[in-house]
Amino acid sequence: MTEKTFQFKKYQFNPKTGVALFDYASGEHRLREKLVLPAVKNKLSKNQWAALDSALFNLFLMAGISYYKAYCPRVIDLGKYKLNKEQATFWDKVYTKGLGEFFYQNKLDFRGLVNFPYDKNHKVKAIKIKARNESLVPIGGGKDSIVVAERLKARGKKISLFNLTNQQKTNQIIIDTAQVSGEKLIAVRRQIAPELIALNQKKGVYNGHIPFSAYLAFLTLAVAIINEDKEIALGNEKSANYGNVKYRGTIINHQWSKSLEFEKMFQAYARKFITPSIRYYSELRKFNELQIAGMFVHYPQYFYKFSSCNKNFRFTAKAQSKWCGECAKCVFVWTMLSAHLQKKQLLDIFNKNLYADRKLKPLFQELLGQKNIKPFECVGTPAEMKRALKLAKENFGEEINKLNII
Repeated sequence: MTEKTFQFKKYQFNPKTGVALFDYASGEHRLREKLVLPAVKNKLSKNQWAALDSALFNLFLMAGISYYKAYCPRVIDLGKYKLNKEQATFWDKVYTKGLGEFFYQNKLDFRGLVNFPYDKNHKVKAIKIKARNESLVPIGGGKDSIVVAERLKARGKKISLFNLTNQQKTNQIIIDTAQVSGEKLIAVRRQIAPELIALNQKKGVYNGHIPFSAYLAFLTLAVAIINEDKEIALGNEKSANYGNVKYRGTIINHQWSKSLEFEKMFQAYARKFITPSIRYYSELRKFNELQIAGMFVHYPQYFYKFSSCNKNFRFTAKAQSKWCGECAKCVFVWTMLSAHLQKKQLLDIFNKNLYADRKLKPLFQELLGQKNIKPFECVGTPAEMKRALKLAKENFGEEINKLNII
């Protein structure tokens, strides 16, 4: 791989249109990402403008990870921008740990690879701002964010829902779940640099997983400042701390940017370098996936609207149904819900009995920790799978016995 320099060129934001542009360069390649954020209709205070600019600068740094990974150069050039040493250490860790799965899949040695430059004399001060007592809740169409929204509503909190899309229009599953909730949906559109999509087709260019939830952390912070929200409430659970595989002395975790480690890092960074006035936290952190599924089943109004199958949210191909019934995510969510729902209800949701499909046995075994590694998906632990299967035997005993997985 030819050594290259990755450059952060500039970021800009038009408050009237809500359009943010992030410009990068990787060697000779120029890359521009476009985001359409909420327009700033009301006049923000001087402090709110300063906090928003800081949030956008850091989002610019975070978004760069999608383009940095094309070549993973050892030289990172911030151009006219500066970081202090503590900030640079934060970004070294976010890029290194956040790209863990990417490094593993591409067989790259990441040790000491990422080094953000810093100016030891650079000073950065967080900005206090006024915010309303409202919560911004990111929703992805799955059960976790639905549970968060309903729990906050039950406590009398005012909420707004947030979603990011790469498509021209917001996914219908997101629209449907938002409509069922009865809450306002703030939709932000992201246009990944077309040059990157073209680059990814070339030989010698790396591609793979990025820490998407870390990107959302910085994006929702910017949106919360514009929306004058007081907190960002997530649906990241205890199980997100559980990794997939050990690689070059480090545990690789597909869900690292949903983990408690990242949450604490982000909280500290935002409080010290952006604003201490907006709380970022996970409402479901102390619960495991099985417990969250138990909460979700109390909201049957969402049963035929939600989906956790990633095929519904792909950049290109359209899914034919809400649940493909063939992927690790479908198998996991089916198993969690089978511990709490009657057979007819579950079959009505999935339109398929996943326990009766013998071709899915290898996926069940991976999720149970019986073979290979835990799938690189947002799924829970083998212990949760085992517990769920034992509970599901009451309704699906015959099918589970035939699968011969417990």
